[in-house]
Amino acid sequence: MVGLVSSFGLNGLEGYLVEVEVDIKSGLPKYDIVGLPDTAIKESKERVESAIKNSMLAFPSKRITINLAPASTKKEGPIFDLAIAISILVASEQIKSQKYKDFVVIGELSLDGKIRAINGLLPLLISAKNSGHTNFIIPSGNEGEASFIDGINVFSFSNLLDVFNFLNGNITKEPIKIKEWKPEESPILSEDFSRVRGQFVAKRAMEIAACGGHNILMVGPPGSGKTMLARCVPGILPDLTFEEALEITKIHSVAGTLDLNKGVVTARPFRSPHHTATTVALTGGGNKAKPGEISLAHNGVLFLDEMPEYSKQSLETLRQPLEDGVITIARNTKTITYPANFILVASMNPCPCGNYGSRELQCSCSPSSIHKYLSRLSGPLLDRIDLKIDVDRVKFYDLSSESHEETSAEVKKRVNNARKIQLERFKNDGIYCNAKMTTRHINKYCKLDEQSKKILEDAFDRFNMSARGYNRILKVARTIADLENSENIKPEHITEAISYRNIEKIQL
Repeated sequence: MVGLVSSFGLNGLEGYLVEVEVDIKSGLPKYDIVGLPDTAIKESKERVESAIKNSMLAFPSKRITINLAPASTKKEGPIFDLAIAISILVASEQIKSQKYKDFVVIGELSLDGKIRAINGLLPLLISAKNSGHTNFIIPSGNEGEASFIDGINVFSFSNLLDVFNFLNGNITKEPIKIKEWKPEESPILSEDFSRVRGQFVAKRAMEIAACGGHNILMVGPPGSGKTMLARCVPGILPDLTFEEALEITKIHSVAGTLDLNKGVVTARPFRSPHHTATTVALTGGGNKAKPGEISLAHNGVLFLDEMPEYSKQSLETLRQPLEDGVITIARNTKTITYPANFILVASMNPCPCGNYGSRELQCSCSPSSIHKYLSRLSGPLLDRIDLKIDVDRVKFYDLSSESHEETSAEVKKRVNNARKIQLERFKNDGIYCNAKMTTRHINKYCKLDEQSKKILEDAFDRFNMSARGYNRILKVARTIADLENSENIKPEHITEAISYRNIEKIQL
């Protein structure tokens, strides 16, 4: 008899149907798995056999052939263990009910028959739901991920024997209940703007960046507060929507970094990789083409502290995601595209010693060493950064003053109001913020009066701007107008946007 159980495999963030077929015949005991399995799946034979025997069920002492269809697609990971075990129990006629045909079965087995949680369950469930599947059997450890997906019936189990009894009708079980998702009020790791003294221009630029999703680069000497300013950004980012949360959760679920107790992400990510991080760590890849830091920062912040200290090769890989919002990983056997729609917050010293351009301190670097240091950032990469600001040392008066500084909560209110305007504006365009506008959107939503055009024309000629720089100034100006609840872009909005575009210290 042939047993056939439905399961799902994962390719990047997209799931695909895998039919687990088991054929049991008389003959000398033999146990084969075919259908392009990887090493983890080949080892399923031992896990499944031990799990069945330790669940007090009979493992057939016959010739067993397991096929994972479609046979032309490479299968990875231990997620098919439970489906293989159920298919063997069906083929050996220990499961007599036809109930199993209604379910997609996903899970890893331990030797004692317990069902372990797996990585990537959320994208599997979403893909299966979109393919028309509605009933699922999953590990109880993944219950949190599944509890926020409406329109499907998910049954979670902790061991193989319970699944066996459930499919045979010996026990009954209710599907897990759907929970209401709520965003996190304030990120735990976030600093507060009220603790940042002075730096009014930098804080204003941070507000604009958070509001419109713009990339920002801070240039200043050591100790000027660049890192603290960057760590304030998560606290002023607009509230996370449920759709954005699902996108983030899918990536972190595949990467294995998801908090299974929460199930679904509740706060925008803030990723700060060390400057020794490899290119693969940043972009993703490896044997299983896992997502890297730039994908884990999707819908959040990627903070690169001391940006020139990263390898030039790693920095150049940022050019595609900064432009397109995705990163494509090509390997010998597969090509996977992960979303990478993040706000880049970067900081750097103006020179190796950090004092170049300082009003008080003397720079000890030679012109050639300064040029070598700054040349690690290519022109095309800098051109993709919307806001570039000087962050000078804070004065004693600002540090000792007891004046009231705005809190992150107060700034976030303005950011949320402006982001609501953008969400309404782009509700039919499939984007969330001004930074993601294309030329079509810019022509529609960034119309200028004659005075604004003249200001922008003069700046374009003076600074030898590229077409990308021109468009990015319009995007920033649109965000500034949204912060002031202005329907039209005014000359003062254009002027402020231009002021954030060029910094003399980093002109190579």
